[in-house]
Amino acid sequence: METVKINVPVMADLFAKGEKPEFLFWVGCAGAYDDRYKKVTRAFTKILTHLNVNYAVLGKEETCTGDPARRAGNEMLYQMQALQNIELFKAYEIKKVITICPHCYNIFKNDYPDLGAEFEVINYTDFLVEMMNNGKLKVDSKVFADSRITYHDPCYLGRANQKYDEPRKVINALTNNLVEMDRSKSFALCCGAGGGQMFKEAEKGNKEVFLERTEDALKTNPNVIATACPFCMTMMTDGLKYKNKEEEIKNYDIAELIVMSLGI
Repeated sequence: METVKINVPVMADLFAKGEKPEFLFWVGCAGAYDDRYKKVTRAFTKILTHLNVNYAVLGKEETCTGDPARRAGNEMLYQMQALQNIELFKAYEIKKVITICPHCYNIFKNDYPDLGAEFEVINYTDFLVEMMNNGKLKVDSKVFADSRITYHDPCYLGRANQKYDEPRKVINALTNNLVEMDRSKSFALCCGAGGGQMFKEAEKGNKEVFLERTEDALKTNPNVIATACPFCMTMMTDGLKYKNKEEEIKNYDIAELIVMSLGI
């Protein structure tokens, strides 16, 4: 296995030296604080390092996008967060932002321009597909050749931004056994955490949404449930634990699948 030393560059350090990286890698709250999703952050930084991408992170200067606040109805807090981020981006002359969280991607792309944002936002699945198409990212399809992988569409990547093909192109480069759930793409069921639901108690009902969605995934008889969102990962992981399937079925983010296929 190739060992990749990860030396994550910080925007302030590079800017002080007069350097301007091509991309800002926006880590996001989950990528910074959630123990499980920190592994996805590490996986994507390994990919960026492997590809010699000129990027940096904000480090301690990164704060929340304000997405949970806006979805939960606190518009003032959202605008405070957003305007603070926009001013920081302008100060560092940031033109391109890569996100691993669909919630960050969606609010940057669709909401921030109303407040004067003028940067391009790129979801990491788009970035991975571009790297594959130009021949820079070459994955080993042997690693997951015998794995049945099903993919759960995140709401904020799929229905909100019509990104259905890009994640599937990445998975199809890894395996010939991508098995779709009955409810997929524009008909996919939410994991149960979007729109601020992640941070509140469940409402009254007969069944938790995450259990219903986990059952959709289990019907495909997968070895791996692939996700591309921190909220979805949390809910799918909880669903597998609830069903006592966490030992036999794994929940991996697309970035983690790439890293395993590369052996880095």
